[in-house]
Amino acid sequence: MGLHDTLLGAHRVLHTRDLDEARQAVARRYCDHRLDLVAGNSLEVTHRHARGAHVSLNVLSYGADVAIDPGELKDFYLLQLPLRGSAKISHRGEDVDANPQCGTLLNPDRPTRMLWRGDCLKLMVQIDAAFLTEVAIDACGAALPGPVRFDPKVDLAREAGQRLLTLALAAARVVGDRPGQPGSQGLPQLALERQLAAAMLEAQPSNISHLIDRAARTGICTRSVRRAIAFVQERHHEDICLDDIALAAGLHRRTLQTAFQQHMGVTPMQYLRDVRLDHARFHLLRRHNRASVGEIAYDCGYSHLGRFSRDFRARFGESPREVR
Repeated sequence: MGLHDTLLGAHRVLHTRDLDEARQAVARRYCDHRLDLVAGNSLEVTHRHARGAHVSLNVLSYGADVAIDPGELKDFYLLQLPLRGSAKISHRGEDVDANPQCGTLLNPDRPTRMLWRGDCLKLMVQIDAAFLTEVAIDACGAALPGPVRFDPKVDLAREAGQRLLTLALAAARVVGDRPGQPGSQGLPQLALERQLAAAMLEAQPSNISHLIDRAARTGICTRSVRRAIAFVQERHHEDICLDDIALAAGLHRRTLQTAFQQHMGVTPMQYLRDVRLDHARFHLLRRHNRASVGEIAYDCGYSHLGRFSRDFRARFGESPREVR
């Protein structure tokens, strides 16, 4: 058994050698399509599927060379990440030779034809078009001029493609051992859906990449920054990091840092530090000897008293013990 054969292991929905059964079962979770077995091969289809509110994660293999013609996907985007083997994808007038170094991202309103080889195993992220549009509007800070259309070729050998693959694999591993009922809200509960959509918009070239870049440069991601601020204010006392804040904001960490610096003049982690210190000073001024400096520091999110004292003096010009 290979490294990826256990991905989404608790979510197997299909294992069959029957072509018609395979087509009908896969169609129920994607869209109607034509599925033809290439002559001389024996089919063995395995499909594992975990569905959230707007995103599904899938691991799919056919075990034989098959031709697939779904036409237009209509209401979802499909990120296909080959974990082994190869496939040939025709989409938006471009032919892509897919393999572990090259994935594909299919747009809803463009026809697709595929030839999957028998050794092909893919991790696929299916994202509802309406949801991705919502995340794109947040990233751009304004209404879109039209539907988002991605370049179909995803270079998994480059840093941006590697980020997408790493995030998708991490999401699959998180939900893989958590069996759920149909319609389970596991993915939204883990707050991965928005992060997956935001990472896709950040990493993969599209017809709105320039709008996202402009928004990051000029600080238009107001709603996302507000979400980040609210998250920090609510959770400052917890052990949170930059990735947690980016996840709550629905932005890639680099985009969040640029937008936050533009709006707030500090990085997200500097803002978190200042919120913790402000809360600590408030409680020190009101303590009347009911709580020690150490207790207040820990209650405000600091785990190291020396670091707390150093940061407090740098911000307020006095040590915590000097506050009256």
